[in-house]
Amino acid sequence: MEVEAVSCECCGLEEECTGEYIGGVRAYFGGRWLCGLCSEAVKYEAGKCAGSDVEEAVRAHMAICRTLKMSGGPAGRVAAGMRQMLRTASLKRTSSSTSSSSPSPRQHRHHRASALSVGI
Repeated sequence: MEVEAVSCECCGLEEECTGEYIGGVRAYFGGRWLCGLCSEAVKYEAGKCAGSDVEEAVRAHMAICRTLKMSGGPAGRVAAGMRQMLRTASLKRTSSSTSSSSPSPRQHRHHRASALSVGI
């Protein structure tokens, strides 16, 4: 059995499969090759919507994948979120180390007010 690389027409994921398997997938999805994840999503969508055929589900899923690709895809959004979390944590750490070494005027007033109220 000879193995060949094929790319998903929805998400672009490349897989290595036998020619027989590739032919079966293409026959089921109207001549399109879909990776395992996309094919499961399409099958689910086709089964979920009464009266929806596989071709409609493929078109709907391809539209979703195009939208995700333009926005950087799920992995891109996760990476962007991680960068934002690191920036936020870094800014908090920087501001807390600065404020602990030299109190702000507001913190001074609070301490003075406490001292005056105690009568020191």
